[in-house]
Amino acid sequence: MTKRVFGFAGWSGSGKTTLIEQVIAHLAANGVRVALIKHAHHKFDIDHIGKDSYRHREAGATEVMISSGKRWAIMHELRGAPELSLADALEQLSPCDLVLIEGYKREPLPKLEVWRSAVGKPLLFPEDPHIIALATDDLLPADASNPSPAFAAKEPNFVHVGLANIAAIAELALLRAATL
Repeated sequence: MTKRVFGFAGWSGSGKTTLIEQVIAHLAANGVRVALIKHAHHKFDIDHIGKDSYRHREAGATEVMISSGKRWAIMHELRGAPELSLADALEQLSPCDLVLIEGYKREPLPKLEVWRSAVGKPLLFPEDPHIIALATDDLLPADASNPSPAFAAKEPNFVHVGLANIAAIAELALLRAATL
């Protein structure tokens, strides 16, 4: 099943999570069914040592489902199998109107870069042809005025928006999402 996807890029500490949280709230308040995939570059666990579900996974269960009257979750242990591709992860999701992606930065999907000068890292958009917009409240560094040829080719459609303009960012995600 195909899904409409839109990504967010930016350095750690740039405010991606906070911005995505606000965009999800805005979209959901307007009747859009939103899902999110966040790619982690490190080991993570959503379970807790000593809990029944943790003990069952540790005993060797490939999948453990926890279900209640409020939500359910499946934890799937890879046990040496390769990690999911973005396409594989998308197939695991229920039907929705839009999937927001944080991570999978090398995937060819439209992305908005979140940038803050205080993080001390360079802009990503001049070198990433899939970044179609920039959200920042900061002045751009001087070297951003001389972008790469890849950026110059996309420049007429590039969007620059303030971090507080959640409605515009949500609209951008809906309008420029790709179908995968």
